[in-house]
Amino acid sequence: MSFGERVEFFRKRAGMTRKVLGELCGRSEEWVKALEKGRLLMPRVPLLVRLAEVLEVGDLAELTGEQRLTTATYGKARHEKADEIARALVSYPLVCGDREPVPAAELAASVRQAWMVWHGSAHQRTAVAAVLPRLLSDARTSARLLEGRERRSALASLAQVYHLVQLYLAFQPVPGLVMLAGDRAMQAAQDADDPHAIAAAAWYMNHVYREAGEQAEARLELAHQVAGLLRPDASETDRALWGLQQLAIALSLARTGRKGEAEHHFDLAGRAADALTAHHPWLLFGRAMVDAYAITIYADLADAHEATRQADRTDLSKLPSATRRSFHLIETARAYHLKREPLAAVHLLNRAYEISPETIGFNLFARSAVQELMVSGGPTVREDARELAGKLRLPAA
Repeated sequence: MSFGERVEFFRKRAGMTRKVLGELCGRSEEWVKALEKGRLLMPRVPLLVRLAEVLEVGDLAELTGEQRLTTATYGKARHEKADEIARALVSYPLVCGDREPVPAAELAASVRQAWMVWHGSAHQRTAVAAVLPRLLSDARTSARLLEGRERRSALASLAQVYHLVQLYLAFQPVPGLVMLAGDRAMQAAQDADDPHAIAAAAWYMNHVYREAGEQAEARLELAHQVAGLLRPDASETDRALWGLQQLAIALSLARTGRKGEAEHHFDLAGRAADALTAHHPWLLFGRAMVDAYAITIYADLADAHEATRQADRTDLSKLPSATRRSFHLIETARAYHLKREPLAAVHLLNRAYEISPETIGFNLFARSAVQELMVSGGPTVREDARELAGKLRLPAA
């Protein structure tokens, strides 16, 4: 097939209209039509990477039909400690009987501290990389050697450690390891026989599916099944995790343009959040998180006007996480990029950098948008984009 025919094939496989695809790429419906009909040449690599990301195509060769070039190897940065964390993940040493397990309560406290490091640092990958190898080893040992209720508690903590590993590795050129971390987290949660741990693992598996290019139906089925394990009227934790599944469903539906269904589940998530007295301690599910994800949902629905309206009414300072605040500022920049307001987009990207350089440094949209703005923005935008590109160590336009 020609390049245009391949774009059309993957667009239809994703269940997107030309208008939705165009808006998600910052282009028009006519641009997509011209691309598919062969009236336009293949776009520059940054936009090509964005196109592959939106269509959930992990290998650019599937789009171009030419030499193998993955979105992971081109579009993603690599953290300096990635190899060390990868070795810690894939090595599974046998536990010696003479090693003392860390008590379950002590292990849980260490995991809570690691979450505080992740959410509290502007350089969250660098900060958490210092503790992950040891924490992973301790959690595995305790899960192997402890018994009964202590073992189940250790397994739940181990699942959380795998979540942190997944977050650390996300958006780096190691998609297989991201999938492995997510899978091991779900296995540990199931072995713990803990619905709360399973629900958290399902939230992160939802993101793994996106990373691996899995279709939306797989994500929806998982979230619906896990929601059925929870009793939102029984406890605050159940309510928060049930609401988290509704948010996961809304995000998956929005990605494929199913607006009415997405808004319904988003409303369910909002009601669950409103019924809480406080946000979840490390997943951070609460009203502030739901409000922030409204920007993502409407940006994915290609409704730039509503996405920016939601951004105007959302106070991101209420999110107790530097990486979350930075991420949602990037999503706001994406909404303004859809509205073709490059000055607002580059301003917001710079604000995201000020809050968390590592969050924006590993964000695929931000990296591709900065490269595009260096070329397509006006004089002021191009200058700001070039300065930001230097900070992110992106190649010059």
